[in-house]
Amino acid sequence: MEFNMTCDMSEIREAKMPNGLDLEIIYHPMRMKSLVNLVIAIERLKSRKSASVLCTEFRDENLLSIMLESIVEEQIVFPCGSAPTDQFSRTGEHQCSMTDSQKRNLILNENSMELNAVMLQGGSDSRKVNLNMSTYVHPSPTTEAQPVALAIKGTNLYLSCHSKDGRPTLHLEVVGDKNTLSSISSESEMMRFLFYKRDTGLNISTIMSARFPDWYVSTAEQDNKPVEMCMESANRYRTFNVQRQS
Repeated sequence: MEFNMTCDMSEIREAKMPNGLDLEIIYHPMRMKSLVNLVIAIERLKSRKSASVLCTEFRDENLLSIMLESIVEEQIVFPCGSAPTDQFSRTGEHQCSMTDSQKRNLILNENSMELNAVMLQGGSDSRKVNLNMSTYVHPSPTTEAQPVALAIKGTNLYLSCHSKDGRPTLHLEVVGDKNTLSSISSESEMMRFLFYKRDTGLNISTIMSARFPDWYVSTAEQDNKPVEMCMESANRYRTFNVQRQS
């Protein structure tokens, strides 16, 4: 910002310069930065030995170099708050059915509040659970996986993954108000409700915890066993047939 300055320049004129060197000052609107640079330059010239300034090899380039050394750097600091956290925003919801790679359905064990993978016999379809799948926009959009939240249709029970005794475990958790899941911060505890659905074939998907990467929803080799989290190296089934329902 430029402004007119009224100041006593006598001190600058009376500054003792090396013999043979005069200082000419041209008056014009100045900035404080310009004045500071001028004073510093004079002080540096005074500190130089007269012989080095008056020698025949002293040229305009040398004087320019001295002036450039006197430039005062200007930094503007803008106050800023903490960076906003990444948010997963819900975009929609649809119903779906899910069976594991052995064509077993998921049923709710109300005694243990767990999902079990069961090979249902004819006439037992009423036992299987269908899911409400909420889809989300990833803060850094990727085509590899879709962030989702999974709830048992007709209930307020949501799948969640959190650590128990240092190991990621799968739970069914009551969510009183599903609007609390409309936007989820990547740094919040609500990340336990998010999973990455990655398609590996036609309607074939893996379901990985968003909070604990490389931990997948899986089923056991034996029938009527709980659905649990596992790593890729575990001897469990990790792929599911996910069919969207109209």
